[in-house]
Amino acid sequence: MADPNAGLPPRYLRTAEAARFLSLSGRTLEKHRTYGTGPAYRKIGGRVVYTLDDLKVWADRGTKTSTSDPGGGTVLPAKRHAPIPYAGKERR
Repeated sequence: MADPNAGLPPRYLRTAEAARFLSLSGRTLEKHRTYGTGPAYRKIGGRVVYTLDDLKVWADRGTKTSTSDPGGGTVLPAKRHAPIPYAGKERR
């Protein structure tokens, strides 16, 4: 089936619209952005925007066929997952 949006420029969604598209809260999407666990985004001026393709790619990383399916990837929860180095030194 042909893509009805083929040939059109990409549509950019602000955080609230992107969160609704993913069935998340806007705050959860902001946390994902802070921790680097979320979808790719762009900054245009001072605004954060997402493309539909980037949102779909990120959500598709969590695709599974059963509870025992390891899948191809994982969508991590919106929290810090590894220590962030500080200028190459350990924090005290």
